[in-house]
Amino acid sequence: MVLVLNRTYFPEGTQGTLEWNGTIVCYTIELPWLHNQQRVSCIPEGEYVLQKRFSPKFKWHLHLRNVPGRDLILIHPANDAKTELLGCIAPVTKHTGIGKGSSSRKALEKLKALVYVALERNEEVKISIQSKK
Repeated sequence: MVLVLNRTYFPEGTQGTLEWNGTIVCYTIELPWLHNQQRVSCIPEGEYVLQKRFSPKFKWHLHLRNVPGRDLILIHPANDAKTELLGCIAPVTKHTGIGKGSSSRKALEKLKALVYVALERNEEVKISIQSKK
């Protein structure tokens, strides 16, 4: 399974559309592209393997493996990239501004429902991050 994240970059943040098989799963918000600087930039475009992860703060969420120059890049709930993200990706149900969205927890539940089923079938799940054409 390969999810495709199409990004649009702005100086204040990064907006995305996350699709599977050509159907929109959710939208995303991220920090702006600042040359992959830790904790202040979104991650580089590329393909990353996803895995389930649990933490007391975010409960069950997703972890992107082997991001160059970065560690612990997650997909977790947040509605404001600038105040709630340190390089991670937040799913949202709609964009409300640059780097801002709404109903992030609801969007994460929808994404997890899709991804966790594939992982339970022992399928490899990847996310392909690219610039919107």
